[in-house]
Amino acid sequence: MFIQPWDAALDEAEWQTWIADGHDFGILSANGLPDQAPVAVPTHFTSDPGHLLIHLARPNPAWKAIENDPNVLFTVFGDYAFVPGPWRAKPGTPPTDGVPTSYYTAVQFTCHAHIVDDPQAKAELLSRQMAHFQPDGDHAPIAVDRPPYGRMLPGIRGLRLEVTDVQAKFKYDDHKPAEHRTAVADHLTERGHGLDVPTARQQLRRLDRTGTWKP
Repeated sequence: MFIQPWDAALDEAEWQTWIADGHDFGILSANGLPDQAPVAVPTHFTSDPGHLLIHLARPNPAWKAIENDPNVLFTVFGDYAFVPGPWRAKPGTPPTDGVPTSYYTAVQFTCHAHIVDDPQAKAELLSRQMAHFQPDGDHAPIAVDRPPYGRMLPGIRGLRLEVTDVQAKFKYDDHKPAEHRTAVADHLTERGHGLDVPTARQQLRRLDRTGTWKP
């Protein structure tokens, strides 16, 4: 992932906080088999120290790709919006001379994949995921010998993705003057489409922390 200096995470806590703030869905990418395109799988995930936890259906074609090469990427993105050219025009120039761009946050994990096939280990992985997604515990016990999950465990495989590197990008025009970024955030909030409002919040959060980026 290409990251300009002004788009880099301000510190490790920034991307960790962003992930923890409800960003728990991403794209698993595996290199695939010779002469085939990479495999990309959208999926929810949870984490424990140093690992991402995932499960996929046993027929998923990703398994062959991962078995062939366990080095994978997992990409999470969000808080994105298209910023039209007139919003980015320099002062004193025609609005039509402004160049559009995209704002977004992306966190990319480089991982070594460990496949989980042991039934008890799969049950424990699912329990970790359910503790995140259904913290009220409003589900049946997840156990090898208990329905309904016990009979479903053979149909899935688990993944523990050992994180070996993390790249984080917060692309919100941090190299532009504060007045410009504030104005764009106002435009996004007023437009209010899709993820415009959370995108504006990210831009203003970065502005509050750093002011205008300087080399």
